[in-house]
Amino acid sequence: MSIHLTLLCAPGGDPTLDPLLGDAHLSEDGMHMAGAARAVLSPREPAIRAPSIRCSETADAIGLVASAERMLRDIDVGRWCGRTVGEVAATDPDGFTAWLTDPDATPHDGESVRQLCHRSADWLSSMAPHTGHVVAITEAAVIRAVLIDALAVPARAFWHLVVPPLCTVFLSWRGGCWDVQFGGVSPQEPRRRLFSQRAPLAVGRA
Repeated sequence: MSIHLTLLCAPGGDPTLDPLLGDAHLSEDGMHMAGAARAVLSPREPAIRAPSIRCSETADAIGLVASAERMLRDIDVGRWCGRTVGEVAATDPDGFTAWLTDPDATPHDGESVRQLCHRSADWLSSMAPHTGHVVAITEAAVIRAVLIDALAVPARAFWHLVVPPLCTVFLSWRGGCWDVQFGGVSPQEPRRRLFSQRAPLAVGRA
């Protein structure tokens, strides 16, 4: 069984770094950042992406032909979509606090963190045994959710996982577990192995 995934975080869209909730075009800085990923990602590698504008533009900036995968879509923030974090925190402070602390909370009438984690776990488990190497351009929230499952940590740890723009996460399935490494778009930056989770994939869904 050989599965090697490179998850690339598209610039923008992360409420811990970017105040806008929901999809948007890449900024000029975001386009420049995405273009830098050409140095470490080969345009010949099989690629998929989340079906968002920013992930599509990130793939184009890198030169990757990536098909859209709905299971990699961003967390649904419901009626908060298009609003800034500041607006939401000011008008619905209790709901916003609940969203950041309770993985089952849906104050926006959208998708809970736990639901996103289950969706991402289903995507991971759907990988064919001999998938080989695939690049997936997706959202910070989705990468957090994938890490929750791959490392079998509680969903409440979701917001404590730091996933900056253009962060790369490397997942390799070996011996019944995922090996996880972090990297970046700079070819000089070494890949750093975090640790291996010696547990079945399904453990992370609890």
